[in-house]
Amino acid sequence: MRVRLIVAYDGTNYHGWQIQKNAITVEEILQQALCDLLQEPIELVGASRTDAGVHARGNVAVFDTHTRIPAEKIAIAVNQRLPEDIRVMQSEEVEEQFHPRYAESEKTYEYHISNVPIQLPTRRLYSYFVYLPLDVEKMQEAAKLFVGEHDFAGFCSAKSQVQTTVRTIYDCQVEKEGDEICIRVRGNGFLYNMVRIIAGTLVEVGLGRRKLSTVSQAIEKADRSLAGPTAPPEGLTLIKIEYQN
Repeated sequence: MRVRLIVAYDGTNYHGWQIQKNAITVEEILQQALCDLLQEPIELVGASRTDAGVHARGNVAVFDTHTRIPAEKIAIAVNQRLPEDIRVMQSEEVEEQFHPRYAESEKTYEYHISNVPIQLPTRRLYSYFVYLPLDVEKMQEAAKLFVGEHDFAGFCSAKSQVQTTVRTIYDCQVEKEGDEICIRVRGNGFLYNMVRIIAGTLVEVGLGRRKLSTVSQAIEKADRSLAGPTAPPEGLTLIKIEYQN
């Protein structure tokens, strides 16, 4: 049977999701735990290859297994073999043809910013520290420019290897609560470092270093040199992936 997992993790101690030769990753730890539990070779396929230091509440992965353990009980069983910073929140059987990267879906990311003079140590691993005041209203105006179908070649890193850089953003909002600013982006897919570059661009707008017109140009011309810097990974969390089926 094919089993789908909803996976949450604190990415601080990992070099991203995807297995690498000389680094510890979330996929490696989870895959080994499943092999130990099910006593068979397991090959995980993840929906989102989050970067080093990036967190997740709802990443998705699937694997095939011959186990007799009911799919819905695998989550609790495998969590006993995982470190405290990785948890399988849900497990369920899905159709054999389901693929987490190719099935139509909507992804939601949040990017958190601590806009304070001095960063609280307890927030340092989960938000981007910006000590200068940010103009949230200007950031909100700029965020609206990303909504719609665009060529986001200007908002991805050079490592991105995809057939097309066209993506659709359904919603992009900037909200402030106290001294924390949250950028929430929902779309049908994201390029390598895309959300972090959007966040970096919006921060520059909030600091008054970038005008709305230059954000529009970066989108329209799909030119990476016109967009802002890549914001640090610790502020980013993959919130959820919703599938059509």
